[in-house]
Amino acid sequence: MQFLCKEYQDGNPRVRSLVTETRIHLVPSLNPDGYELAREAGSELGNWALGHWTEEGYDLFENFPDLASALWAAEERKLVPHKFPNHHIPIPEHYLAEDATVAVETRAVMAWMEKNPFVLGANLQGGEKLVSYPFDTARPVSETPATAPRPLDDYEDHPELQETPDHAIFRWLAISYASAHLTMTETFRGGCHTQDMTDAMGIVQGAKWHPRAGSMNDFSYLHTNCLELSIYLGCDKFPHESELQQEWENNKESLLTFMEQVHRGIKGLVTDQQGEPIANATITVGGINHNIKTASGGDYWRILNPGEYRVSARAEGYNPSVKTCSVFYDIGATQCNFVLSRSNWKRIREIMAMNGNRPIRRIVPGRPMTPRERMRLRMRL
Repeated sequence: MQFLCKEYQDGNPRVRSLVTETRIHLVPSLNPDGYELAREAGSELGNWALGHWTEEGYDLFENFPDLASALWAAEERKLVPHKFPNHHIPIPEHYLAEDATVAVETRAVMAWMEKNPFVLGANLQGGEKLVSYPFDTARPVSETPATAPRPLDDYEDHPELQETPDHAIFRWLAISYASAHLTMTETFRGGCHTQDMTDAMGIVQGAKWHPRAGSMNDFSYLHTNCLELSIYLGCDKFPHESELQQEWENNKESLLTFMEQVHRGIKGLVTDQQGEPIANATITVGGINHNIKTASGGDYWRILNPGEYRVSARAEGYNPSVKTCSVFYDIGATQCNFVLSRSNWKRIREIMAMNGNRPIRRIVPGRPMTPRERMRLRMRL
């Protein structure tokens, strides 16, 4: 925060561009209870678990609804996407109940996500030095007769990995941070506590490294438009004050580069023919089985890797619109706007409902109508 404010006032063109063109939200501490415990113990007496939980005993990072398992169960039953969406999956009712075991911090963050149309996010953690991206949940092995049984110990070493439809984009975002970090890709020494899990790249899919259900990253991806990653800044969860300056230098360029990635891909407005914005319109990118929705002002942002994409916009009561949008290597999202014309499908559905949802018989020109056909036509009119 101090860096952005000072450099902005000093006229740093890069920071000025970032601040003026980006809505930046910063949360200094998501778990102040745990922070107080870790601060009292310090670096020598603390460990990775100290300060991990809230005072009420919640692990905030695993306290979100497990929407990934719900999606995969629907896929097994072939309900996606005609009966179960592949995006903006609703929160289960039992999770929203007042007596549900949900931390007050988790509820606050979820309300915050509902209020703001976030596009890119990162939760900063410690105790390791890598970037983790979704899915964090390991997909259960399909229990079909064709599935060959695996040894019990094999499940622990090789969980069933399920890549997100945006796997390539998540890897790009993770690499953008790790490659700009001064020491994150120096994995020849191994990991902080165990062997290197990142294949010498400083990035790893969460389910491969530390499988868990109900993570903030999976929830953000499946319930909102936001692509969120976990960034583990360094091996020491609570560095000494004398070490903070070097930790800042290690991560400074990475933080700036990562925030700039929000301007990569496509963006635009979805309006009707009178120029009025259409909220909650669905934006579909060909080849990526994960859609997003427009915000209240009809605007949308979609982070994409460089390439050419077939993009469509759809909304209830409107005819869909499709166009080709190109994404380039330079930072700066491509403008891709849509104008939707009103559809008569709503009126057709009303007529079908009046007819008991039975097909309306076509009248053949030149053939006289029967009294029954004439009566039904009169009723419909």
